[in-house]
Amino acid sequence: MPATKYSCEYHVRSYECDRNNNLRILTLMNILQDIADNHAKAMGLGIEYVMSRGLAWVGSNYVLNIERLPKMHETIRIETWPAEERKLGVVRDFEVFGEDGKSIIRASSLWILIDYRKKRPVSLRDNISDYAILPERVIKTDFPKLPEVERVDEETKFRVRFDDIDMNRHVNNAVYFLWACEAVDPEFRLEHDPKHIEISFKKEGHMGEKIRVSTQCEGLHTFHSIRTYDGEDDRELARVYIEWA
Repeated sequence: MPATKYSCEYHVRSYECDRNNNLRILTLMNILQDIADNHAKAMGLGIEYVMSRGLAWVGSNYVLNIERLPKMHETIRIETWPAEERKLGVVRDFEVFGEDGKSIIRASSLWILIDYRKKRPVSLRDNISDYAILPERVIKTDFPKLPEVERVDEETKFRVRFDDIDMNRHVNNAVYFLWACEAVDPEFRLEHDPKHIEISFKKEGHMGEKIRVSTQCEGLHTFHSIRTYDGEDDRELARVYIEWA
């Protein structure tokens, strides 16, 4: 039996907006994660179910196309559905509609099913045989590899905070875009909004680790490498690409 789209409304609160009265991307991505969890729960395959089987969903990639960001006090509608099956996971797509009913954000995400104890990918069908798919893609992407940062134009450093960590005991996926933007000139951000975002998650980040965000700026395009540093296990956690409007 094929899956169906899951839909809900969300009212944007004032404290969820930036100084330009736009919904923060961090909050947007948390909303997408929440509605995905609600849909999985409605399918009988939520967090509690997979954890009871020693499994977990781990985000691998996101791609977002943004016509505009929701505004303060706007009521938006979000749809989500599992759009494509992979051997080790699933593609889940999202579409956000403004108060006028027009599509304003389209997003596609890739999620890998892992053995929680071994931290290794496992087969979707071998573990969740009745996972249903609605074969409709809102963005036609195969999540291409993001390029390395070749020149550092901006850089910032900080530590992972307690509130950056989620129930899986590593940095929540939504935080990485926020970190990437910390290494973009604030004056540039006052005049520009993200139009297209690609995020590739590579390694887990943990509480207290030192983080370095290196950014290469090419006009309206920024490339970001997020890494740990000052330790024996320095590693790249994520790459982010943003096109600004």
